Amino acid sequence: MLNASVASVRCLVPALLVGGLLLTSSSLAVPGGAGKADRILVVKSERTLTLLRAGKPLKTYAVALGGSPEGDKHCEGDSRTPEGVYRIDFKKRNSQYHRALHVSYPDATDVAEARKRGCSPGGDIMIHGLGTGFAWMGKAHTLSDWTLGCIAVTNEEIEEIWAAVDAGIAVEIRP
Repeated sequence: MLNASVASVRCLVPALLVGGLLLTSSSLAVPGGAGKADRILVVKSERTLTLLRAGKPLKTYAVALGGSPEGDKHCEGDSRTPEGVYRIDFKKRNSQYHRALHVSYPDATDVAEARKRGCSPGGDIMIHGLGTGFAWMGKAHTLSDWTLGCIAVTNEEIEEIWAAVDAGIAVEIRP
């Protein structure tokens, strides 16, 4: 009986240590902002959003993009997600998509490119959750690209991202 208890403890201790390390490493935001991300990287071809601090990944999320995800956004209504380096210029607490982080698209280059094409560049590009009517979908929302050009995550994930970033941080969106 004693040997069985010792064996259980030997298995339990490493599991607790590993579990404790995993819990510690997954913590994103700490009081005072010391654990906050300083950059967001979106890689469209991989359908991922990664929170970074000092160039090191904190956490990566699967995302859904605009309904026409290939290529850069050119004109309003093209259902493309823009590519480039922008900023989170404000946080929208009561978005129709649960919570949202507004991306500073379009910049001067985007406006000039759209003007050459004879169209508006559009705007209102956000990183957002799913909204009340679709929250039940959870991660299944990433099975297709469905936004009008935004970057979507689950409601639980936007809560984490919301807590881990401040307005003003850079958002790089790569092809």
